[in-house]
Amino acid sequence: MSINSVPLSAGTTPKPKGKLRNTVVIWLLIIGMINYLDRSILSIAAPEMMNDLKFTATDIGLLGTAFSWAYAIGQLPTGWLIDKVGPKKMLGIGVIVWSFATFFGGLVSALWVFVLLRIILGVGEAPCFPSAAKITSKWYPKKERGLISGIWDSSTKWGPAIAPPILVFIMATFGWRELFYFAGLLGIVYGAVFLKFYHDPEKSKRLSKEEYEYIKQDDKAENLNDVSNINWFSLFKYRSVWGMILGYFCTIWTWNIFLVFLPLYLLDKFNVSFATLGLMASIPWIGGGLGNIIGGYTTKKMSESGKFSPMKAKQIVIAICAIMSAIAVVVIPFVDTLGLTVTLLTIALFFISSITGNAWALASDVAPSSMVASVGSIQNFGGYFGGAFSPIAAGIIVDVTGSYSLAFVSGGIIAGCAALFYFFVVKKPIKEAMA
Repeated sequence: MSINSVPLSAGTTPKPKGKLRNTVVIWLLIIGMINYLDRSILSIAAPEMMNDLKFTATDIGLLGTAFSWAYAIGQLPTGWLIDKVGPKKMLGIGVIVWSFATFFGGLVSALWVFVLLRIILGVGEAPCFPSAAKITSKWYPKKERGLISGIWDSSTKWGPAIAPPILVFIMATFGWRELFYFAGLLGIVYGAVFLKFYHDPEKSKRLSKEEYEYIKQDDKAENLNDVSNINWFSLFKYRSVWGMILGYFCTIWTWNIFLVFLPLYLLDKFNVSFATLGLMASIPWIGGGLGNIIGGYTTKKMSESGKFSPMKAKQIVIAICAIMSAIAVVVIPFVDTLGLTVTLLTIALFFISSITGNAWALASDVAPSSMVASVGSIQNFGGYFGGAFSPIAAGIIVDVTGSYSLAFVSGGIIAGCAALFYFFVVKKPIKEAMA
């Protein structure tokens, strides 16, 4: 009997002995780390680029904004394509495209060419996390998706955490251009390996029948006929989808400020050496990685307790974390010691990361299984299209005022608003809203 013909048991299927599904998250974790390694290059290389190419803080902010807008707009077609043609091709090709864009960043000097490459980088990276969400929905039952999403989304923090010491060493030894060569080649190789060896569960020769049945236990409960008449454009009619869009906008606004300006902020305010910068700039992202995993584990335990649905557990955790992150971000510019600043940055990224991991998992609660990538990418579009304004806004604030205070205070207030949208606007899954 083929895997596709295995009958599904009624009710909840017990955990099988096989754990092939647990290797899938490793693929996603590594791809996510390469993704954010590439994004982190700009923040590490920025001081030398500003000296060598005479770029301003506004120029660096523009590069961050160009990426975010391209990344955001790219979400809309790629989410639909992932649901139609599958995540393997979209993700593998995307890795190779964005890695070539990164590599060529080491060859150019003109601002407009850098802007063009950042746009290509954004388009190439667009399929990454919607594909990961789709792969998660294919390989894991709903009760495990919060934790699994938290693990692979933690790559967006492990990447920036690991990147500063490595990239600072490469830059100090060879130069800032070599940062782009190194990361670009790494991604090109890994993208080719992924296309060769990753398989969806239906095509896996190593997946047991018992584990396949466990993975697909939710499919029988979901009546696909109830959602067969939903087209992509009609997703924007649902209140919960708009709650996810607006909530993610609030989260990514502050996230982008950290991603682009965190090393520059430490350099400007505390005048740390490059050696110290490599360590200090990585610590907050370690906190972010832990926040992802702990946030996902918390929602998993809340769901397993029977007191909360998987969707409600994620909403509660997201709301609490949004409030806590807001407090930490607002306080950052008012402390004057390096140690306390890094501590607050770490706390802020811990809670922000708990939001992002659970937000990706929330897409599989709100959307039918056939449209998880579409809803996840629409949420991501909202976050990065609106959040694209934050790097250039922060750059202008710094150039005009000579201070990061207003950028952090406004960013903290906006981050806190995510609690309102995720808890009060997100109400029902799409299939229930149709009833």
